[in-house]
Formats: sequence, structure tokens, C-alpha cells
Amino acid sequence: MKKETTSWIIRVIIAALFIVSAFAKLYPSPYFAISTFEVKQLYPLGFSEGFAPYFSRILIGIEFALGIAILINHHLKKITIPATILLLVVFILQLSYETFFSGNSGNCGCFGELIPMTPVEAIIKNIIAVGLLIWLLKLLPSDSKSNIWVLFTILLLAILSLFMLAPMQQKTKQIDNSFFNDDNVLGTEIDTTLSTVIPTIEKAIEAENTKAEAKTVKEEVKIDEPSAVKSSYTAYFKNIAKDKKILCFFAPGCDHCQDTAKELHEMKLKDKSFPDVYIIFMDEEVEKIPEFFKIAGTKYPYQVIDIISFWTILGNNRDTPGVKYLWNGNEIKFYDGINDNKFSGSELKKTIKKNYSEIKK
Repeated sequence: MKKETTSWIIRVIIAALFIVSAFAKLYPSPYFAISTFEVKQLYPLGFSEGFAPYFSRILIGIEFALGIAILINHHLKKITIPATILLLVVFILQLSYETFFSGNSGNCGCFGELIPMTPVEAIIKNIIAVGLLIWLLKLLPSDSKSNIWVLFTILLLAILSLFMLAPMQQKTKQIDNSFFNDDNVLGTEIDTTLSTVIPTIEKAIEAENTKAEAKTVKEEVKIDEPSAVKSSYTAYFKNIAKDKKILCFFAPGCDHCQDTAKELHEMKLKDKSFPDVYIIFMDEEVEKIPEFFKIAGTKYPYQVIDIISFWTILGNNRDTPGVKYLWNGNEIKFYDGINDNKFSGSELKKTIKKNYSEIKK
């Protein structure tokens, strides 16, 4: 095979690698994918919330630019190939550090959520790419007529395109209070005539006496439940830290989330004592929320928060659907994702029926 043919095959492979990698970090939608990349990949590396949005867009822009630059003959040997090798070496070192301290688990984020890849797989891929680029350096003749401004223009346009495709958004909490059953106060018109007021007062006194008797009985019995603790989720749902509650983390367009919500509704229908269910939605495809509840079979109290806050609250090493069983604000069980720790209705049902002393064992 001729040197020229071999060099073009290598160039196309490297270009495809970088362009696909950049595109994958924008899947399924630019802002959602980039925000997810920031929380799950950059935050654990120590990037601040203020710097990560800039770094992520610049990095993806550089990947796009290198993928294009490798196909054009402008400072190919002098700038493009060395810059590409340097970036891959940085990736290899970062992934090696991550593997050494955290193990070979999870998605490295090289291809976003489109093509999950472990850190070791990514290291092998990058080492092969570096080898191909070194080979390419030997195959190519010296750079002839080159224009540095061509490379600069490609880089600038690629980075600016990322900022336009995924504009940075201010972190805000969007609240929907339309279905807070436990917080609703139902107003009634009161008849102030004497014949109506006296029976009403008598009933109120009787009710208070009944409550007092019930409280006395309750105090005599040692309840096997965890002590109440403060919960950060009360910022979203006022009564979430009282008694048993189910708190879900869903994406409106997620099929697995819809199925989980439907299963929870079916469990509630079969057991009237089943805990109340609350949902925190990520701010992605919010227009699908009405359809989400149609599939679920019922409407739950919910709130919508921005994507970065959602991943931060859920945990950057966790995934949707997330389901938490809370008891007096204490986290008893936390399911997430669709793999080993995925939601199990049968297991949750058994856990809810157990006394706290049984759960602690």
C-alpha cells in the first residue's frame, strides 16, 4: 500500500475518532449532554461550577477542530498532529490517575452517554491513536504552503459553535405547586349563626379529645422507627421528612423512569398504606411531563430543577431512574440506574413492611 493511501486512512480514522467523540458529548441534546459531562466527569476532577461550563465547551470545540484540522494540509506535522498527540497523552494520564484511585468502573465520558466506555478501554483506545499519529508523522512529507490562520479560524468557529449550541444557563429551581396534596389548605365558607357554630365547636372539642387519647396510647407504646432528622429535600417538599415517603428522581422522557412510576402506582393501588410518592424532574423535555403521568396512571407531587442541580442532588455516580425510600427523613434504601442497583418493587415492598430494628440488622 502506498504511503499516501496509508496516511489518508490514518487521518480519516483519527478525524472520525475526534469528531464522533465531540458529537457524542452533545447527545441526546447539547445542554443536557454537556451538563451531564460537567457533573459526572469534571466535578469529580475538582473543576468548579463556575469554570466547568467554559472548560467543557472549549474542550469539545477543540475536539471538533482537531478532527477537521487532521484532514487539511495546514501545519499538519508542525501543529495539528503534535497538538492531537499532546491532548491524547493528557487524557491517558488523567484516565490512569482515575483508574488507580477509583478503579476501572463507570463511564469515562470519552463518548458521553452515546458509547459508554470504561477508563481502561479508553486508555487502550488513546494509546492506539497516539501510535497511529506517530506513524502518520513518519509517513507525511514536510509541511508545504501552510496558513496558521486557517487553523485558528477552525478552532475559533468550533468553540463559538459550542457556546451557541449549548448556551450557559443560570442555575434556577422551577417549582410546580399544583399538586401538593399534603400541603393544600381547603377553604370553606363558614355559617356564623349560633345554631351552626355551637355544634361545630363541640365537634372540634371531641376531635381534640380523641387526638389526645390517641397520643397517650402512642406514647405508652415504644415505636420501632428511626428518629426524625432534618432533610435537605424539605426545600422541595415540606412534609418529605415526616413518616415514610418515596422520593423519585426522573427524566420526563426516560422510558425506564415512566415504567418505574407506573409500577409505584400499581403498588399503591394494591396497598393503601404504601408511602406517598414525590418526584424531582430534571429540566429536560419538561413538555413530556403530562404524557409521563398518563403513562404512570396517576399524577404525583413534583418539582422541576435544572439539569446540573438534578445530577448534583442525585449524585454524580448515579443515574436515572432514582428511587429513595425515606423514613422520618432518614435514607433507608436508594435505587438508581438500570443495572445492578436498579429499582426492585418486590424488594422495596418487603423493606417498607419491616420494622426499623429489622432493617438495621
